[in-house]
Amino acid sequence: MVYTVLNAEVAGLNRIFHMKELWACRGMPASEAVRLGRKRALSPCPNPLFLHWLTELRDQAKERGLKTQHVYHKAINSLKKYPLPLRSGKEAKILQNFGDGICKILEDRLQKHYKDHGAGAPIHSLAGGVDAPRRRSNKLATSKPLSETSRDTSDRGNGNSKNLQRDGGKEKGGKKKREYVPQKRTGGHAVLLALYRHCQIPGSKGFMFKMELQREAQPLCDKSFSVPDVGSKYTAWSSVSTLVLKDLLQKTHSPARYSLTELGVALAERLEASEGGSAGERATVKPPTVDLTEDETEEGRDEEEREDCPAETPVLPESESEVGVTGRSQAAETERTPPGEALLPSCYDIVLCVDFIETTGGNTARKQELVKELQRNGVTFDIRKLNVGDFLWVARERVTPVPGQLRPPTARELVLDYVIERKRIDDLCGSIIDGRFREQKFRLKRCGLRRPIYLVEECGSAGAHLSLPESTLQQAMANTQVVDGFFVKRVQDVRESAAYLTVMTRQLQKLYQNRTLFCRSREGEGEGESEFNHGAVKNKCQTVREVFARQLMQISGISGDKAAAILEQYSTVSSLLQAYEQCPTETDREKLLSSIRYGKLKRNVGPALSRTVYQLYCTPGPLS
Repeated sequence: MVYTVLNAEVAGLNRIFHMKELWACRGMPASEAVRLGRKRALSPCPNPLFLHWLTELRDQAKERGLKTQHVYHKAINSLKKYPLPLRSGKEAKILQNFGDGICKILEDRLQKHYKDHGAGAPIHSLAGGVDAPRRRSNKLATSKPLSETSRDTSDRGNGNSKNLQRDGGKEKGGKKKREYVPQKRTGGHAVLLALYRHCQIPGSKGFMFKMELQREAQPLCDKSFSVPDVGSKYTAWSSVSTLVLKDLLQKTHSPARYSLTELGVALAERLEASEGGSAGERATVKPPTVDLTEDETEEGRDEEEREDCPAETPVLPESESEVGVTGRSQAAETERTPPGEALLPSCYDIVLCVDFIETTGGNTARKQELVKELQRNGVTFDIRKLNVGDFLWVARERVTPVPGQLRPPTARELVLDYVIERKRIDDLCGSIIDGRFREQKFRLKRCGLRRPIYLVEECGSAGAHLSLPESTLQQAMANTQVVDGFFVKRVQDVRESAAYLTVMTRQLQKLYQNRTLFCRSREGEGEGESEFNHGAVKNKCQTVREVFARQLMQISGISGDKAAAILEQYSTVSSLLQAYEQCPTETDREKLLSSIRYGKLKRNVGPALSRTVYQLYCTPGPLS
């Protein structure tokens, strides 16, 4: 054993001696032949600068709800796998998922990088090449140094400014690293305080969605979280990316949930202390407001109103508690809504929105007759693409053109609670036969507008030759009104349709003339950038649960209520199949869904439908 160890040591010494001779022959000092120590860790990506730019573009697109985020995400994955350094954006064209647009963006940023840091600036490292441009571009997300922030806070008379001064780590050379503290009344300052105060409420969930966070933070900020300043594309919300980068804010889940990190909680506590005063002293007295979106508490209230109204008069709520308005997230909110998300009386117009399909294609002459009738009646309308319904109304903000600018500022719009689906009687027959009728009612229910209306045109002699009997059509319209809760209005022709839209528009203008309208976000929908029309897209990405629901509703006899009841028990196809596997016999599998109760009357789904669903998912051959 001793001889073996000695031989190994001798062999090692010989190798070292041989290496020294080899380096000496090459003209290198012998002392540099062997370098001991840990190897320098290589960068996981040889193009970190390009990777950083693409990540910024993806995050910006994700915050704005743009679909280009997926394109950037694919490009990032391709760039991470590429092992060689790139010298220009054009060279990236050889990579998968890199098109001309992305390559041009990278090339433009690279030229700007050379212009800012010199022609010889390194591009294969992040040292000194990223932070400086970001600080210049994100003016809304930057802050003064800590000492200036503390001085500003003390000058404003809030006191406790010393609590904000805390030494951070030390950089190379012994210089103290200044801690990031957002300026008072900026977006970052408001977001930190809003999240911190929300977490102090008993029973708080510990996070906030985007819309509710903006709503709580808006009173604490001087700039708007939704509307950029004139000549700028940034809002107060732009500073959130800086908070995430500084590890003060955490963004998780989809829709996004925002919560404070440990560092964020510590900084928010000091910001709260610098504010001074208690929560009761901070509370401001609000003028009395009316809840415009209170849900109806009495079943059948709509039916009573409809019976009291003449046939030619549109059904509109008469009490203040029934008035609803919908904003960018398909619903309305009155509690703690910031002024930037409200439309004051006499500051907006009620405008009828007409789907462009109602004016083009098919019988153009007949469709143009509707437009001419609306113009003749003096109705203010706007033709646009609507992803749900054929007509709806919006409250459009009145804007004043800015001197020196070519176009006026973009006007905000809040969607009112009324949407109309218009059907010719022959088209109604076709939609019932091919299944579009149920699908359209399903989408109208989900759009968030609480007053859907079906406008059915008899079409005169054209309605005498139909593919369905009159009794079937009567039953379908009765079910639409009684079961689905839609208001069904029957008219004779296009002229009567235009008259109905005219009366509806004037009734809504009268109803909302002295109202303050507020934008409301639905709980759980954090990505408030997606507007109502975008949220009602017909072919948007769907969850597994939604696809399962659509599959169930294709089965004859399964309505929306029955599908919803089945989804409460088995949310996916996989969970349903697992339940079938646990059943001991074939009979038990066929009756698995029969006892599920649905609807207001809590009726059973029944053995026939239960057997049909089982045969669809678990047996070959046709259904029996």
